[in-house]
Amino acid sequence: MKRMGTLRQLSDLSHFSGAARLRELLAADPALLVAVRGSDAELERAWPAGHPSPLDAFFLPWPARPALVLVWESGLAEVWGAGVGPGWRLLRSTELCPAGGACVVAVAVLRGRLVWCEERQAGAEGQLGPPAAFSHCVCFRTLEPNGEGGTNLGRTHVLLHHCPSFGLLASRKDLFLVPTATTWPGVGHILLTWSPGKGKVMVVAPCLGLSHCKSLNPVRGDTWDFRTLLRGLPGLLSPMKPLTVHTWAPTPQGLLLLDFRGTVSLVQTHGGTRTVGTLQEAPVGLAGSAALGTFHGTLACVLGSTLELLDMGSGQLLERKVLSTDRVHLLAPPAPGMEDEEELETRGGLRLLSALGLFRVGWEAPQGLEVPSAEDLVFEEACEYYQRRSLRGAQLTPEELKHNSTFRAPQALASILQGHVSPSTLVTTLRAELRDYRALDQLKAHLVAGDDEEAGWTELAEHEVARLLRTELMGDQLVQLNTVFQALPTAAWGAVLRALQLQPDGNGRLRSHAPPDVWKKVLGGTSAGKEPPNGILPLFELLCQCLCRLEPRWLPPFVELAQQQGGPGWGAGGPGLPLYRRALAVLGEEETRSEALELELLLGSGRPKAVLQAVGQLVQKEQWQRALEAGLALGPSSPLLRSEIFKLLLAEFARHRRLDAYLPHLRRLCPPDLTPAELLLLIRTHLPDELEPPTPFPKPGTEPPLTVGLLRALLEQTGAQGRPLGPVLSLYEDILCDPGTPPPTPPRGPMTTLQTSDHPVLEAWAPSGQGLCVTDTG
Repeated sequence: MKRMGTLRQLSDLSHFSGAARLRELLAADPALLVAVRGSDAELERAWPAGHPSPLDAFFLPWPARPALVLVWESGLAEVWGAGVGPGWRLLRSTELCPAGGACVVAVAVLRGRLVWCEERQAGAEGQLGPPAAFSHCVCFRTLEPNGEGGTNLGRTHVLLHHCPSFGLLASRKDLFLVPTATTWPGVGHILLTWSPGKGKVMVVAPCLGLSHCKSLNPVRGDTWDFRTLLRGLPGLLSPMKPLTVHTWAPTPQGLLLLDFRGTVSLVQTHGGTRTVGTLQEAPVGLAGSAALGTFHGTLACVLGSTLELLDMGSGQLLERKVLSTDRVHLLAPPAPGMEDEEELETRGGLRLLSALGLFRVGWEAPQGLEVPSAEDLVFEEACEYYQRRSLRGAQLTPEELKHNSTFRAPQALASILQGHVSPSTLVTTLRAELRDYRALDQLKAHLVAGDDEEAGWTELAEHEVARLLRTELMGDQLVQLNTVFQALPTAAWGAVLRALQLQPDGNGRLRSHAPPDVWKKVLGGTSAGKEPPNGILPLFELLCQCLCRLEPRWLPPFVELAQQQGGPGWGAGGPGLPLYRRALAVLGEEETRSEALELELLLGSGRPKAVLQAVGQLVQKEQWQRALEAGLALGPSSPLLRSEIFKLLLAEFARHRRLDAYLPHLRRLCPPDLTPAELLLLIRTHLPDELEPPTPFPKPGTEPPLTVGLLRALLEQTGAQGRPLGPVLSLYEDILCDPGTPPPTPPRGPMTTLQTSDHPVLEAWAPSGQGLCVTDTG
């Protein structure tokens, strides 16, 4: 259904002080008059003949007490404030150009800074090209309230030296330096955008489609010579005609410009320029008045007595209205947090001021369109919420929710909205939530104002992640969480860290005191074999990806801790992919993932197949110590896995001698029920094939073979562990049961030479150093 542009009167100006005088001035040429609501006296300055009028005036909506800044061409600046009693009083007067001889040509106020462009005497800034072409400079001083009635003005900072005459326009976050009629034509096609919050200046040539970004942060002492700046930017000094602009207008999206053909263009803060649309009528010369503004994706242009509304995206003319006056001023919307009740009601539109009153232009629904009540919206949203979680086929309806006592939450909320709950009870119940929302709203106001943006964005991301963790994390909530993690991963992880109450235990592990419902939300994921839609990761995968980028060494302990959580249908023991495999999927393909992280995840998984895979990789890399430690780390509850790891390492022990130094560890890993016969059979299975007959000693340069001496320790252990109490069951038991000391030597008689005898009785043989001798006992 088509929207309707409405022009609604908000005030006839009668409740302003000096209303009659205000109407006269709005209907005549521009003049200075400050009128306030109520009976307070207005501030009107009348200067004697010959005394110059102010160059410009700026209203500062300071929370404690609003103020007005007046700036003259001579450099005189005055700050006026509303006193405790009725009337206005001068708070501060200062000279912006104390050296004298300078002339202020443009001034603006940007986020607590008073910025001006001044023309200095010839020789003070130097000349290049035509006389006085680069005799200007752009400066600023901080401006902030001090106590009840004071004002602080900081020292002067110079942004640009040796620059042409620039006009200054300020939005809430950016300052635009635009060429004027007195700007040297050689640079009349160039404008600059300074973003203090980012510490950057953007040099833009809209007609060339070129832009360059440079650092400009006065806090760090940055300053630029305009001529040097342009020499370092190729292409910007191409011969071009100066910009022919009728009206400039700063907006949150960038800088709007209206040329004499009726075309409206937008110079965006990142340097790009695009055409927004073309008006039905073009401005006639410089004398015609024009004003530009934006709201809800709509461009509003007041040209003379005509108001045109264009779509910012397509440039299509949406509506055209003829006004009863050609002296109309578009008012800039107030800063966030500065609106009063009336302004909150009119948020979302633009305000127009004329002698006839204060008006609002905006979009409204056509008449006859029924807007559902808050109570109806509650039950409609509850229907969608419960239907997604219902297992029954019947469709829930708002009427069923209203009368069914099972669904108490939407009924309680509807009762609150209907006023059935007393205000005191409601405030008591919602005090903590209201405090959080108020702090969040103030934080957003600071961000829009550009105050301490980095810390502000971090805090906002933490608030948003904490809020999303309290939702069901489905659909839009999960998409939003992925967006926050991509934009501000450090802040998002910090919020999760607090939610899970994660702390290191000093042994390289993590512990958590979070309740089970939080872990259930973290470990919940998609069904096995299903990819997340549109690349959106579930929360567990999102956290693993974030840890892999920020602190990879904490990823395995985190996954190990997550495996210890769980319940029926979720966590480590639930259906679907194991957590270690979900974490491995985040690391990427096998060819590109970190081998060290993959090993730690496999070893910490507790899954036999994964641990064996990890030990196999360690064996391939000949990291024997880690492979043995992985097996020894398994408790008595995993005898089969320990046995498999022992057999894997025993096979390597049989093939080569690089495991000999780790034989004590291998003995500790030996299964207690393994017999010597089984041990020898396993070793025989993995012995390398002998290509040549065995020799007593290995050839030079070859690896020595496995010997009984190396096997003795293992055989002793298996024999001791499995030694039976009855008869010997193994062929090798008598060997293993050797007491370890030789039998006593028998007594010896006199040594005689061996003689031939018909019936010799050789009782014993004994070696000697001279030869072979025997003792004859016959």
